[in-house]
Amino acid sequence: MTYPLSALALGLALLAGPAFGQDHAASNEIVVGMQLEPPHLDPTAGAAAAIDEVVYANVFEGLTRVGPDGRVGPGLAESWEEAPDGLSWVFHLRDGVTFHDGVAFTAEDVAFSFDRARGEGSINAQKQLFDGINDVIAIDDTTVEIGLDAPKGDLLSNLAWGDAVIVSPATADTNKTNPVGTGPFRFSNWVQGDRIELVKNPDYWGEPAKLDKVTFKFISDPTAAFAAMMAGDVDAFPVFPAPENLAQFQADPRFSVIVGTTEGETILAMNNARQPFDDIRVRRAVAKAIDRQAIVDGAMFGYGTPIGSHFAPHHPAYVDLTGENAYDIEGAKALLAAAGYPDGFETTLALPPPPYARRGGEIVQAQLRAIGIEAEIVNMEWAQWLEQVFGNKDFGMTIVSHTEPMDIGIYARPDYYFGSRDPVMVALVAGLAGMSDEADRNAVLGAMQERVAEQSVAVFLFQLAKTGVADARLRGLWQNAPIQADDMTAVYWEK
Repeated sequence: MTYPLSALALGLALLAGPAFGQDHAASNEIVVGMQLEPPHLDPTAGAAAAIDEVVYANVFEGLTRVGPDGRVGPGLAESWEEAPDGLSWVFHLRDGVTFHDGVAFTAEDVAFSFDRARGEGSINAQKQLFDGINDVIAIDDTTVEIGLDAPKGDLLSNLAWGDAVIVSPATADTNKTNPVGTGPFRFSNWVQGDRIELVKNPDYWGEPAKLDKVTFKFISDPTAAFAAMMAGDVDAFPVFPAPENLAQFQADPRFSVIVGTTEGETILAMNNARQPFDDIRVRRAVAKAIDRQAIVDGAMFGYGTPIGSHFAPHHPAYVDLTGENAYDIEGAKALLAAAGYPDGFETTLALPPPPYARRGGEIVQAQLRAIGIEAEIVNMEWAQWLEQVFGNKDFGMTIVSHTEPMDIGIYARPDYYFGSRDPVMVALVAGLAGMSDEADRNAVLGAMQERVAEQSVAVFLFQLAKTGVADARLRGLWQNAPIQADDMTAVYWEK
């Protein structure tokens, strides 16, 4: 499915340009395009990537943080030590930090945030990040100790997720609509269905933001996104929704096209807890029916890297498993027949809004039809997908990109939406948690990739590319997306 520009829209867009739009550079502001509006603005209480895209590093901060190169470094903690036995960590917090409402940040806020995230009534979408933490103790205002049941080699990276940001007890309950963090930008305004506005925090503890204001503008239609960029109404679209238009931007000196990598493993997920996908032969048949490269070419215009398991190709532990369930129509038909479905079966294919899902879904539907599987496409908005598919597990198949970093551990979670129950993965994840040596960890990560591919829990389609477009005068935008974030903290206009 393509999104051609109407003659009128194209004509207006080409006649316009940044010179005809608002001069955001003169006002030291930026308008950032987003295809999806977040359901709310509390990253500790929701799974939608759009939440972190707006608030991670901009409004909220964690003890550690992920930088543009993917490395984990200091955040609200300036240093830390691990106990010799690996059973506790002491974090030294920055002094003089305040929340946006003027309340001082202390170790008690860390204890509150982590106890809230790991507690009985937690609604944190990534509660497993806090597994193994048995105590969080505020030693004094700037020192906090985290006690563990066993050594946890991924603790620092886990604490860098948006789900682990520090919130204030005074404002935690209202962060969904009025987020209060410690970051270099403060929340200013949210016009539902249109935009979210952030303004510079003059009391920020660290390097101040270079911009005075950031507006996140929601534009779901690719044609409208193209017109907005051409007219200068939007200054940057970190993930542009229509890759077919990138060549036009590349040919225009007013723009820069920023292509990089993401952590987004795009998968065709199957409901392993529901027939017929509880049969590994059916799952393998579905996997063999899919031509990954055809989806990359047809849905993403060549942007994307085929994958064979749930892991990013740019990671040093990556294992190329694209041959594990290679495209093989006859092999797929044989597996279906062996599973008792010689004539195929009917199912549903739930598709959230992003083009990779909607466009890719039509290609997947056609490919499955070749082996007798009739997949009825059900287009959903994000709120419906999050409730029905992710929350209630009411689906047959779905296409979605998992953009959290290093999240292969989800295949050890029996309560996760695709319902995989694999004790081998549980054991591998438990073993990995206690390892700190990089070579040892990479070996286990390789075994995990192989196990997930072997079990065909999902069909692994491609690694989502980061295809961004920006005004050529902008500097400081991230090329890659090692975490779900549109980090504006170092963005500025070149004068």
